[in-house]
Amino acid sequence: GAALFSEGRVRIEQKAGDGSMMASRSEEITDLIYVFSKSQYRAKEVTPSVERIEKRCLELFGRDYKYSIIHNTNGDVCGHYPRKIVFLEYESSDNHKERNNDSQLFDKVRGSDIKLLKYLSVRYICDLMVENKKVKFGLNVTSSEKVDKAQRYADFTLLSVPYPGCEFFREYKDRDYTAEGLVFNWNQDYVDAPLTIPACFTKNLNINWSEYQSWDLVQQTQNYLKLLLHIINSDDENGLLVHCISGWDRTPLFVSLLRLSLWADGAIHASLEPSEILYLTIAYDWFLFGHMLPDRLSKGEEIFFFCFNFLKHIVCDTFSVIKKQSVYHRRKGMPLSSHSGHWNRPVTSEERTPNVMTEASPLGSFKSSSSSSSNHSDQNVTRTGSTPLAVPGRRCTFVPERQVRLEAVRELFLAAYSSTVGLKSSAPSPSGAISGLLEQFARGVGLRGTNAII
Repeated sequence: GAALFSEGRVRIEQKAGDGSMMASRSEEITDLIYVFSKSQYRAKEVTPSVERIEKRCLELFGRDYKYSIIHNTNGDVCGHYPRKIVFLEYESSDNHKERNNDSQLFDKVRGSDIKLLKYLSVRYICDLMVENKKVKFGLNVTSSEKVDKAQRYADFTLLSVPYPGCEFFREYKDRDYTAEGLVFNWNQDYVDAPLTIPACFTKNLNINWSEYQSWDLVQQTQNYLKLLLHIINSDDENGLLVHCISGWDRTPLFVSLLRLSLWADGAIHASLEPSEILYLTIAYDWFLFGHMLPDRLSKGEEIFFFCFNFLKHIVCDTFSVIKKQSVYHRRKGMPLSSHSGHWNRPVTSEERTPNVMTEASPLGSFKSSSSSSSNHSDQNVTRTGSTPLAVPGRRCTFVPERQVRLEAVRELFLAAYSSTVGLKSSAPSPSGAISGLLEQFARGVGLRGTNAII
């Protein structure tokens, strides 16, 4: 699937709502993950609950953008793509623009991939496949533009950034959901796609790309995300297509991280709260684009969980498209509001929890997933909303707004995941790291004043 982002008005706000509304939105995400964990979306098999999910996605897209629809009613374009594929035209606030109503054009160019990509203003194509061709059902198949002998994609800038498929995330689960130190085996016979990135995108990132095969899963995901954000931020006029072979696993992983990272900067979906952007990306980028969550869960290939748990690794300004030195610089497509310069806010004494230890982030109430934990659980307490988690320490500190927003999304996801799917260790862990882990997540985000040391 294509990841097309329109950089919008940078506007960081804290929105307040009553408790009942927050609880309702938390239940909405929980219900979504429950439906997602029980069935795979298919365009021809739509239930009333799926129709509600589709309608909610369009509502959330429409909050900030005027959009066109590529109709896929009976799966004519693709059986596991949304029945209504959204193409964001422009921000709702840009009233001077005229909406493009030439919907018939999509029908005329169906089957002509290059014409459609050019119509969508795609210039950069990022291929996540680790192979040039893949064997499916006994046939060599590919969705990769990089192996087109006729060079029909010469007008596009092609990037080959091989990233392990969903099978690799069984190892992530088997290591008690620990991505640190987990390195993909690049010496396997089927792995034949080298990392290929134009020099214009590598010289400013301070990353030694020649070492990519030695990176663990955290480093690889971080560096690839930095690359994609750099591409998006370097060109205001053209779009980025991100894809793997089927668009079910690696594609939604990076599209979701891109959407959330840009949202955390206030660059896109500016009016959506943490619960709303979480709902949108789970429903649209994962569920409606055919991620087979029930199958992946049965095999222990938990790439879906990895995506949202990984948010703790991208909270710093290194991943921000808004640079501190240019915070008052008006970039095309990104006008700044009066709030844009206020990236930090003080944490009050009520938000400090000196007895809670943390490893990955000052906003988290827990160590990483590999840390030791107890077997106690508290399944009835869940905190929602966009306010930050407790910050350990005796002195009042400032927390970057980007970090506040991403941690709010992560805590909502963990709470909803704990009450629907949960985590299961493949083998007994000496440290008890997995037993009751998500229940502790839920307790941690629900009881800010807990005295437990995790």
